[in-house]
Amino acid sequence: MDRRKILTGFGSAVLATALPRTGYAQDAQVLIPIRFSPSEIFRTTVCLRPFRAAGPRIEAEDMGRKRIVHNYGHGGAGWSLSWGSAEAAVKLAMENRPKSIAVIGAGAIGLTTALMAQRAGAQVTIYAKERFPDVRSARATGTWSPDSRAAKTDAVATDFADRWEHMARRSWTMHQSYVGLAGNPVEWMDHYYLRNPQPPVPDAPTDIDPGFLYLERRLGDIVPSSHPVSPDQHRFNAEQARRRSVLTFNIAALSHQLTEDFLIAGGRFVPMTFETPSDLNRLKEKVIINCTGYGARALFKDDSITPVRGQIVWLPPQEGVHYGLMYKGVFVVARRDGIVVQALGPNENFGWNDDNEQPDMAAAHATLAALSDVFKS
Repeated sequence: MDRRKILTGFGSAVLATALPRTGYAQDAQVLIPIRFSPSEIFRTTVCLRPFRAAGPRIEAEDMGRKRIVHNYGHGGAGWSLSWGSAEAAVKLAMENRPKSIAVIGAGAIGLTTALMAQRAGAQVTIYAKERFPDVRSARATGTWSPDSRAAKTDAVATDFADRWEHMARRSWTMHQSYVGLAGNPVEWMDHYYLRNPQPPVPDAPTDIDPGFLYLERRLGDIVPSSHPVSPDQHRFNAEQARRRSVLTFNIAALSHQLTEDFLIAGGRFVPMTFETPSDLNRLKEKVIINCTGYGARALFKDDSITPVRGQIVWLPPQEGVHYGLMYKGVFVVARRDGIVVQALGPNENFGWNDDNEQPDMAAAHATLAALSDVFKS
């Protein structure tokens, strides 16, 4: 299943078969238009997603007297798969029932892994150079996307799809437990997927198939589907529109909630930088869970990690605006902690193997300009 078709809400049998739902908090006809003004940009950030063709690395290895359990390489599915992959990594870490565990990395994977290790009965310390909001996880789009560049079809093990599904379902359950909490760390949001049919362009290059593995159809019994919205029922400048309820992560609130939960359970943070695997010998814990994400490429010389660059333009929250949309290849999520605007590019190879973390302001302004006509006059 093509991820771009999922994001646009078109072309997916899974998304198109649901019966229309009623009782939306916001009717498409009365949605407040979003101001896409360049003068309101308050920051532009870049996130490098750590992609591995074989999927996330969740395995243990012995390094001298230390047992290292790896948990990294989730591509664009880090937040979405965090709890499920954490559970799998902690299961390996707890095989010999250690009383204490070290987690290196304090991003989405590090925090959820530390919390899972605490639930398993271990005393946990997180060692990391950076914490929120300085980690790459803080610069994610913040929507449920468990198969977003998670693996490639021709590189995964035969049991990967089953393991992925288990991780996704476990994460789904854990994320639901944060819905309704103060600050809305996780919540439901209506997304609108908009399309204006375009005439074919002679000699135009066809969309590139990068071979990514798409598995969300396996979650069709728990993930809400989209349904059409007729032109007279919305105020978007689009001939075709679909609406879908999407699980959304308000990352600022969620990271604070996870941190608080970790500290209340007796966890602690220790600032530390790791340059080589031998630096892990400085830790007193014998069991270490490596949750360094893209950082594992340099730390463990793992060239299987490919950076996938994604740039986000941030606008301040706007009163009464709380929905998402996809239009002309631009994805918008009006979160509580800011309105996220991200260009997805012409195909799934957009940002592939690009490790430039410097914001491109010309591209940021072009992204907003593409949305200038998204609403009807």
